[in-house]
Amino acid sequence: MTTWLTQRAGDIDVLCLQEIKVVDEKFPHKAFNELGFTCHVCGQKRYNGVAMCSKPHLEGVTKGFDDEYWDQEKRVMTGQVGDITIINVYVPHGDVRGTEKHKYKLEWYNRFIQFMNGEYSPDDNIVVLGDFNVARDDRDVYDAKLLEDTIGTMAEERASFTALLTWGLTDVFRHRHGEKKQFTWWDYIGGAIWKGEGMRIDYILCTKPLLQRVTSVDVDIWPRRRRSPTPSDHAPVIIDLTS
Repeated sequence: MTTWLTQRAGDIDVLCLQEIKVVDEKFPHKAFNELGFTCHVCGQKRYNGVAMCSKPHLEGVTKGFDDEYWDQEKRVMTGQVGDITIINVYVPHGDVRGTEKHKYKLEWYNRFIQFMNGEYSPDDNIVVLGDFNVARDDRDVYDAKLLEDTIGTMAEERASFTALLTWGLTDVFRHRHGEKKQFTWWDYIGGAIWKGEGMRIDYILCTKPLLQRVTSVDVDIWPRRRRSPTPSDHAPVIIDLTS
């Protein structure tokens, strides 16, 4: 990530990270500071965690839901740059149907929608982004038949994601690129990145007032294709907005 960010730092104003797997005080602030970013961290040892690194001043930073039960896992934080509210999420991965992890994932989506209802309006300038651990529909997987009813493609998971969109959010990539197949995650096993065997589970969503200010949204595959050091299994999704 640091090599990629060193090359792209001039293009990026706000960087949102998920699954950082480190407590706040262990986050490598210095490396980001040297590239011009100030980072706010909502971390957790070995699991989960999100961070927001920004060149412009990030105002009104909040971490979690202000809910003791749901904030045991560090999965959401918010901040504001200018008139835009940014909400960074790492949705639970879940598990096969019938497990506690599967139930927790669906309940987390419900809790997040409650959070949106309580704190925001679809009329606000909002970007919700991150790893949602759901492939929205069959266009978002490399083989719909093979992956049917697996983790990330189950009907109830997709229904939860759709319910979030129904709140008042638009899938910006799909809005801009129509039927184009573009994945954001590839398994490490079997050279999936080179075979095109991926899933689109990372999204940038925005409210309608902000949609007209989107000039581009793309997936930068290069850092995922690196062989050394071992890359993330995800590729960055990048959005450009007019001020």
